[in-house]
Amino acid sequence: MRLDKYLKVSRIIKRRTVAKEVADKGRIKVNGILAKSSTVLKTNDEIEIRFGNKVLTVRVLEMKDSTKKEDAASMYEILSEKRIETDGER
Repeated sequence: MRLDKYLKVSRIIKRRTVAKEVADKGRIKVNGILAKSSTVLKTNDEIEIRFGNKVLTVRVLEMKDSTKKEDAASMYEILSEKRIETDGER
């Protein structure tokens, strides 16, 4: 499954267009390698996403073409969620 679609279906990022933009700006790594929105994911891949002041790392547990809101969180496991310190916070 494509990275942008997986992020939308799992509800890590709410809209596929936003997921595509984030990936194309170089803010997502899959297994430590910079990823495009078209990167094909497999089970057990690790995704690292840089949001504004936070880095979220998750492991892909399963692939589904569509999910209900309650089932979306079971598609991945959160490995870490780190806050990044900006220059103004020192």
